[in-house]
Amino acid sequence: MMGVIAPVDAQLQLSPGGGDVLRAVVEQFAPRYAPGARLLYLGDSEQRTLVPDAGRLADLGIPIAAPDKLPDVVLHDVNGRLFLVDAVTSHGPVSRERLIELEAMLTQCAAGRIYVTAVPDLGTLDKCAGDIAWGTAVWLCDEPDHLIHYDGDHYLVPRFGAGRTAGATFTPIATAPVP
Repeated sequence: MMGVIAPVDAQLQLSPGGGDVLRAVVEQFAPRYAPGARLLYLGDSEQRTLVPDAGRLADLGIPIAAPDKLPDVVLHDVNGRLFLVDAVTSHGPVSRERLIELEAMLTQCAAGRIYVTAVPDLGTLDKCAGDIAWGTAVWLCDEPDHLIHYDGDHYLVPRFGAGRTAGATFTPIATAPVP
């Protein structure tokens, strides 16, 4: 698998505990779902700016004045998709309120945005599943080859920003008529 491209001076010394999920996002999620993506931002609960690629963030129209508002991990892939990942152990899930907050912050960002909540395991997901926003994805560290999509008609397709599928409709599988 192709890993992420991080700034030359990137230091991945994460805080104990919640940092395990962030490390898994960089080392396991990114190579699987965003191969070759650039790691533009990585911040954990104690160090909000571990990997700030200020130049690329600015080029994409992403404000970095308030790093505590940015998602825990920001990846930009070769297809122009922007992965905005919040670890439930750090920032909490991408809830409806969080999604609205991030979209308001990213009004100048033209990249197609994919929101992901990263959780360590199903037990943790059980505690926050009701808070996760529709139109986002969930990734479990202990099941790295699988995603849970909070909308069945899209699979890692930008729902927000450029390249989004606004107006797309869900086409259900044809079923036999009910007698």
